[in-house]
Amino acid sequence: MLVEVARTSDIAPGGMIAVEIRGKEIVLCNYDGKIYAIDRRCGHENAPLDMGTLEGYILTCPLHHVQFDITTGKALSPPVPRYFGDEPADDNFSRWFGQLSPHVKVCDIRTYAVNLDGNAIRVEI
Repeated sequence: MLVEVARTSDIAPGGMIAVEIRGKEIVLCNYDGKIYAIDRRCGHENAPLDMGTLEGYILTCPLHHVQFDITTGKALSPPVPRYFGDEPADDNFSRWFGQLSPHVKVCDIRTYAVNLDGNAIRVEI
């Protein structure tokens, strides 16, 4: 079912916005004049992807910098370990977190078909 969720004027070139469609959180991305729709939540730790950055077709999660291809939903990189300061702290938590992070699975995110009808953006849900 196609559901109208936004207008083309709502998304700047190279930009993105979050919308909710019948309880589903989705991010609309404007890449190269085409609109893409993906799940809003990161496939790593559920962070809101619209708070990340979009460079071309690559969306980078704001939490651990996992990167996704907005055209396919594929995860392109593992998480980057996050430290609290310039250097990793010399404590048990930082050591544990540094050892655990590379083993946390990153799932691809779902993409949705988009239909443009004039200025209306419709997403297939």
